[in-house]
Amino acid sequence: MSERQKLKLLLENEIIPDLEEAIDDIFKTIERQKSISIGEREELEDMQEMHRECREILIEIESGEMDDEEAGELLGELMLIKSGDKE
Repeated sequence: MSERQKLKLLLENEIIPDLEEAIDDIFKTIERQKSISIGEREELEDMQEMHRECREILIEIESGEMDDEEAGELLGELMLIKSGDKE
């Protein structure tokens, strides 16, 4: 399996669903509290930006704009982030 395919699977099966769940949780909190703190707003904006970037990466993979070397670097970075989240 190529690095691009591994990256695509990680994004589609783990990273993007996790981001969407976290974004949904913030919106649920906003709905309950009828307000949002500055920290929550910043966190929401950061997560939405990361979500957009992940979608853009998927587009680059699908269109063939990303090579295996670049995909491997991104995959390594995302794996480090994921392993840090579990600690």
